[in-house]
Amino acid sequence: MRTVVVIPARYGSNRFPGKPLAAIRQPGGGTRTLIQMTWHAACAIDGVSAVIVATDDARIAASAREAGAEVVMTAPERANGTERCAEALEASGLAADLVVNFQGDAPLTPPWFVEALIDTLRADGTARVATPVMRCDRAGLSRMIEDRRAGMTGATTAVFDRRGDALYFSKEILPHLPPGALAQDTPPAIHHHVGVYAFRPEALAAYAGWPPGRLETLEGLEQLRFLENGVPVRCVPVEARGRPFWEVNNPGDVARIEAALEEG
Repeated sequence: MRTVVVIPARYGSNRFPGKPLAAIRQPGGGTRTLIQMTWHAACAIDGVSAVIVATDDARIAASAREAGAEVVMTAPERANGTERCAEALEASGLAADLVVNFQGDAPLTPPWFVEALIDTLRADGTARVATPVMRCDRAGLSRMIEDRRAGMTGATTAVFDRRGDALYFSKEILPHLPPGALAQDTPPAIHHHVGVYAFRPEALAAYAGWPPGRLETLEGLEQLRFLENGVPVRCVPVEARGRPFWEVNNPGDVARIEAALEEG
């Protein structure tokens, strides 16, 4: 199956303007921009036909091309990365059986996260959209709680049914944590949603034709548009296998990424 990976990247983030151009200190010395790191991470995914960066900003395009990336310029009014992926796929003229939205702010995403999505869609012809979820360890859950106490939102949680289809995604911690839950030997299962998606092209094209939904707008989560239009999103459990994982949601996350790179 021909799989095309699209990395959507925009300059005008409300929480972190210019985020794709943030300089990340590398363990061996020097820096790379966030978009350069993410492109290199996407290129490590096995079995993909092409990796392209989709952006509306010439500065991001220049940084990506400096790393060797193919770039497709997209309209600035796109509401989110999924809309940008749909436009980029059409503009590129690339044929694809599967399309991956590899978020431009997640350079620590291991390749096997995406490979698990591809395998899921290959194995189940009824699944149209897939996304990874990872059970939070105690440290990750503590970071989520700490961020929310500080008034920051970032990491998203997912709840799903026995089949694995999403019931809801939220920037709140779901399900509810009762008092003292973190003190338990085994805290309740909270699943961190990893912002990567694999689509069948027809599902991606349909998404681009729907208006933003009420829940999508309130939560600021693009994947809720699928749920609001009755399209299941398959949650695929993945494991970090000892690798540190975090996304760049706020400026303070840059230091977390740099620390993770030093650990790794």
